[in-house]
Order: sequence, then structure tokens, then C-alpha cells
Amino acid sequence: MSDGASGRSIPRRKALGRLALGGLTCATIGCGSGEAAMPPRSNPGKRSWRMGFSPNPPRFTVEDVLKGIGIWSQRAELVIIHEELPWADLLRGMSAEEVLNRDKVQLVQFLRGKGLGLHFMLDLTNGLAREEEAPALVKAGRSLGDPVVQALARDYALAVERMLAPEWLGLAVETNLIREIAPAPIYQAVKATAALIEAALASSGARARRFVSIQAESAWGRLVMSNKGYLGVAQDLTDFAFTQALGISSYPYLGWGRPDDLPADYYSRLRGKSNLPVIVTEGGWASASFGPVVSSPENQARYIERHADLLDGVQALAWFQLQFADLDLDTFPAPIPPSLPLFGSIGLADPQFKGKPALKAWDVLFRRMVTMR
Repeated sequence: MSDGASGRSIPRRKALGRLALGGLTCATIGCGSGEAAMPPRSNPGKRSWRMGFSPNPPRFTVEDVLKGIGIWSQRAELVIIHEELPWADLLRGMSAEEVLNRDKVQLVQFLRGKGLGLHFMLDLTNGLAREEEAPALVKAGRSLGDPVVQALARDYALAVERMLAPEWLGLAVETNLIREIAPAPIYQAVKATAALIEAALASSGARARRFVSIQAESAWGRLVMSNKGYLGVAQDLTDFAFTQALGISSYPYLGWGRPDDLPADYYSRLRGKSNLPVIVTEGGWASASFGPVVSSPENQARYIERHADLLDGVQALAWFQLQFADLDLDTFPAPIPPSLPLFGSIGLADPQFKGKPALKAWDVLFRRMVTMR
């Protein structure tokens, strides 16, 4: 799951664009109110991994974007922007620079003003249906396999690196899941596009470190409660050999009943002998039951604690809880993707930004002293 858990980036992009155009001020809406401020760190232990969220709001409004940032930025060192490319704008002739100036530059300046490091993930396919092309490409009758489309992705990535200067830049998302369930031409197009982008970034002297992400539950053969046996990610490390980290998308409630059921080598086995640093780019645990998922707020809080053990086991670099607050699905434009409710309750706060037990568990971990690798 990606693209802000929505699978449809245009409404959120418009909200973030209005945020930039309207000025980044909290004075009129009290965006720092709601949850209590984080108390000073008492250093109860150490961690190698920095912690972060995305700006994705529970509702597509400027007010919710700002309010969320005001709350979660007190308990984060990082921010991640994780979304499909703005294909519709690029295909109708807008330059990457124009799109980023409209939608991202002031937002990133605002986030960096809060002391947050930036990771940026380029999602080349449909975030909620990995067997499909990005919805905007489908609507336009285009394909990622088209060299013109791949060139647009390359130019957008170059502009992101140049204008936003992310510390880490993800060039493809959940590659193993795409290979597993998408038609072969889609996976080949993802591989070719990522290689094209990497070559251009390397030639330009880009400073951002590049990587891709894999889907953990798919790699373990457990996605959506299946039991195919361990599949691994060796092919991904071959096909995307440029990757400087193992990005991991991890929603283990889709494959395991309880947080304590997760094996101790849940991440270390994926990394194998590559010794790549680990970045959890997205994930979480639902706090409510839906479909095959049976959960509770207590299960979610226990997952936060258990996840810290898994991160410690690989001396991870970063952990992103993509969604800070639950999605207010009643406000989403129709049609809602059928898989979206599976991710609707992964936030650490409810749609009104009231913290759940998982937020208290997160805050305890955030107070640890970071020992950078």
C-alpha cells in the first residue's frame, strides 16, 4: 500500500498544492493543538533507527495536513513523501519543475524548518493494486512501458533530487509483489524505468542515495493470510542491483494473527547476506477488524513494541509509519478501492487526531537516544 493509503493521489496533491499556495501558517487553525506536546527525551535506551511519518491526512483538507504535521512532527526525525508520479500533469505538458514548485517546494521547506530529514518514494504503479498500471496512466491510455513515459519519470526524478534534495530517493516500490502478481510487461517496465532513472541520477552527480522497496509479507509467502512458503527477495537484489538499502513495506497483520507470531528473523532473513541497511518505508498494524483481519487497539500497540525489536535486530536506519491518523473513509471520493479499508485503521491516532494506545508506545520509543550508523 502506498500513495498515502489512498491509491488516488490527485485529491491529496491538490490539498498539498493549496497548502503551498496559501502559505504555511498554523496561526489561524491551531495546527499544533490536539495531542499534548512530547515531553523531553529521557534516553531510556538507544536506537539506530530514526522515526517518521508522511504528511498524508485523514481527510483531503489543508487544515488536516497542517494539524497532522503540527502533532506528529513533535515525535519524528524524518518525513517521507510517498506517492505515484503526477502523470496527468506531466502528460499534458507541465514540466516537472512546474509541478514541484506548485505542489512540493514550499511544503518541503516547511517540513525541513521543523528539523525533519526527507525521504522521497517514486511509486511507478498502482499503490493499491500492484497488478495494475498507475490509474492516471490507464486513464490516459498510456503505459509505463512507453519510452516517452519512462523519460517523463526520469525527468521528474531528476527534478525531485535537484529541487527537494532528499537524503534517500526510492526509485520503485514493492518490486517483488509487482513481479509476483502483475503481468510480466509491467514488472519489466518498472525495472527498465528504475534503471533509466538510476543512470540519469548517477550521471548528474546526484547526492541522494537511491534504493527500492520490497513487500515483506509477500516475500514470506504470507500476504493476505496465504501460506506459500518463504519466497525471499534475491531476484529483486539482482534486478535492482543499484539499491543502497533494502526498503521494506511491511503490513504483517495481513499475514500473521498476532504481533508476537512474527519470527525474530522477519527482517534479517529478507536482507540475507547483502548486509544492506534496512529502511521500513511504510507499514503498520490495523487497530480494527476488517475482512480477514482480526485486530484491536491493544494488538496495534503491541506491534509497535514488537516492531522495535525487529528493527533492533537489523540495526535499521529508519522506520516510517506512513499514516499518522486513521483515514476518514466517509470523506473519500467514490469509488473507494476495495482494498483501502484494510489500511483504514493503521494510524496511531483516530481521524480526529486523538491518540490510540499505539501512540503511547511510539512515544516511549521516540524518547530513546539515536545512535547514527
